[in-house]
Amino acid sequence: MPVIDCDPDVARERLDAADADVTEGNTEHERWRATVGDATVVAYDDQVVVQGASPMDALAVIEEHGGRVHGYFDGASRGNPGPAAVGWVLVSPGDGIVAEGGATIGTMTNNRAEYEALLAVLEAAVDFGFDEIELRGDSQLVAKQVTGEWDTNDPDLRERRVRARELLSEFDDWSITHVPREVNERADELANDALDDA
Repeated sequence: MPVIDCDPDVARERLDAADADVTEGNTEHERWRATVGDATVVAYDDQVVVQGASPMDALAVIEEHGGRVHGYFDGASRGNPGPAAVGWVLVSPGDGIVAEGGATIGTMTNNRAEYEALLAVLEAAVDFGFDEIELRGDSQLVAKQVTGEWDTNDPDLRERRVRARELLSEFDDWSITHVPREVNERADELANDALDDA
């Protein structure tokens, strides 16, 4: 349950601008409550608490970001195709881990799962309003296809590459680098945890 040290009035303005459902608090200590996606925001005098199934839905609205972020992503498939999941992490040079996530995504190939993980981290970075992103993943295929070094013959992967390029156009600058699995450990762990919990 993230606790955000911020002015509750500023948080409410940002939530109102995002068309969140804001209501009065449930107790005398709560100033107000808001619902954004699958997150609930509760404001007290000097802090805001975010709860719910997807806290990132609210954090992306409330917290002010910008600048550069590092995005780690990993897709996993047990079988090829088989049950699949994604894991991703956003790391800001000044703030450390900004957000992370892992989720199952149905049955698909490993390469498709890697693309789905890339899309998940890009969508999160766009939601948070970062200006620049340095992507790191352990799929050489995804890294080289996104940069255009390799062609994409598979229609499903081609479609995801197009979507990735659309999301990348939201940034002032971006890069994608193939890294060893050890460098991508947290994203890998999140994807595998999602599969273990399914």
